[in-house]
Amino acid sequence: MNSDYIYNSRGEIPVLVIFAPTATGKTATVGHLFSDNVPSFFSGKAEIINADSMQVYKGLDIGTAKASSDFLSHLPHHLIDVCSPKEQFGSGDFVRLADLACKDIFSRGKIPVICGGTAFYIKNFIYGLPITPTADDETRKHLQNKLKQVGAKILYEELKSVDEISASKIHINDEYRILRALEVFYASGKPLSSFELPSKARNGYKFLTIWLYREREELYSRINMRVLEMFDSGLAMEMRNLLMQGITQNDPGLQAIGYREFFTSGENPYQMLVEHEINSDFFNSDRYLVWLSEVKRQVQKNTRHYAKRQITFFAPLKDVEKIDAENFQLISQKIHDFTSVYLT
Repeated sequence: MNSDYIYNSRGEIPVLVIFAPTATGKTATVGHLFSDNVPSFFSGKAEIINADSMQVYKGLDIGTAKASSDFLSHLPHHLIDVCSPKEQFGSGDFVRLADLACKDIFSRGKIPVICGGTAFYIKNFIYGLPITPTADDETRKHLQNKLKQVGAKILYEELKSVDEISASKIHINDEYRILRALEVFYASGKPLSSFELPSKARNGYKFLTIWLYREREELYSRINMRVLEMFDSGLAMEMRNLLMQGITQNDPGLQAIGYREFFTSGENPYQMLVEHEINSDFFNSDRYLVWLSEVKRQVQKNTRHYAKRQITFFAPLKDVEKIDAENFQLISQKIHDFTSVYLT
């Protein structure tokens, strides 16, 4: 496939978007379709742009269900491991870097495939970022000083009082997004949630958006099993390594589900994981096992709740093909139809 084949008559870049809630099977689907070692029409003809807001962080591998290095060697991925867990990464960063990745992939004669479950990343990429006011330096400094004095939880409660919708979408420890939402409110007098996305897709792209769907009961069962598999694969030790690197509860990376629960389960994770030798009997003690069991339970519960929010947030998106995740034949046919119409 060359770039002449990819351009359509309007000079648009075709972009396949695959959205699904966590644990639906997105990685397996794109692997079956696009890996260079599978018997598929699309084999080796695409590259993936990660749209998972936590897979951008280095070191967060097991808890974010990153694909293995072997898998990635057969299907290149972009926007994975691009920043430290101490750094903030938001929608603006995603759209900017995804734009660059689409152009790069396209220029080499391949199909850009945006794949993930962070619905607001996908919405912002398709429609563009909402235009929100910029706070003045005095307001920003005032809020930053207030954060240092009273902490994120107090500012979160303040945000709830002026913009409950935005607060419901932000974790209580997410200092960056709490501050940004308050900045917008105090700069404009209007809540951040009142600033709407543009109603039309951005120019320069032609999108096929597929929503991989599973029934709620099946999805929740897959979530529960995935969480157990993550712990069996060493999630607690991955958390230990992050703590030993100086990553803290307040850093953006550890606000991800699968990590933040280590801080909300009644014990100090640093003492439970770091202050004991790996081969210590402590890791077989009742105290540790009871604590770890509670962490698992919370991760399962929070992941199920997150999946529900993913669905709610993505549902209003227009022009979406909603397909059963097991209907691989229909998924392939939709993609084939898209390429045959728009990639000529």
